[in-house]
Amino acid sequence: MNRRAPDNFSVQLQTTKGSIFIELHRAWAPHGVDRFYNLVAHGYYNDSAIFRVIAGKWAQFGINGDPAIAQAWRTRTIPDDRRVESNVRGTMFFAFKDANGRTTQAVINLRDNSEAFDKEPFVPIGKVVKGMDIADALYSQYGEQSGGGIRAGKQDALFKEGNRYLRANYPKLDYIIRATIEKTR
Repeated sequence: MNRRAPDNFSVQLQTTKGSIFIELHRAWAPHGVDRFYNLVAHGYYNDSAIFRVIAGKWAQFGINGDPAIAQAWRTRTIPDDRRVESNVRGTMFFAFKDANGRTTQAVINLRDNSEAFDKEPFVPIGKVVKGMDIADALYSQYGEQSGGGIRAGKQDALFKEGNRYLRANYPKLDYIIRATIEKTR
């Protein structure tokens, strides 16, 4: 789980709404890109809910649906990367609560969030190159209720009960069916 990622590669997030293709650039954020590459390569994001979607703002995913796996990764942090790119529409970054506290949760910017997010270490690791229409269409009516952000402290049920909890309480959420590395260059 600590392999160096290729300099550039693409990931397909096959969701319940359709596919989102993300191009990742190690030069943008080596720690973050290496982490995402290894998680995708080992199937971490498969059958994972896109649990926090704020329409027109962002879509968040990255808590494994199996509580044992989610708990094992909850505190496995990586160091912050220095910012190279801005949080414009379509970029993806790792969420965090504390400095050097990124783990597995990723966010896709559904609009230009640079004014607010560039002030913090929300460092883009890649950008959606195809499927922004799918990202925009992800189910958003639950908003913050179905997990909130890391900082809100409302994710314990997701870590303790996983997909069972989400499917029972938030049945309309969209999921990543499978995440795959599409190509390396």
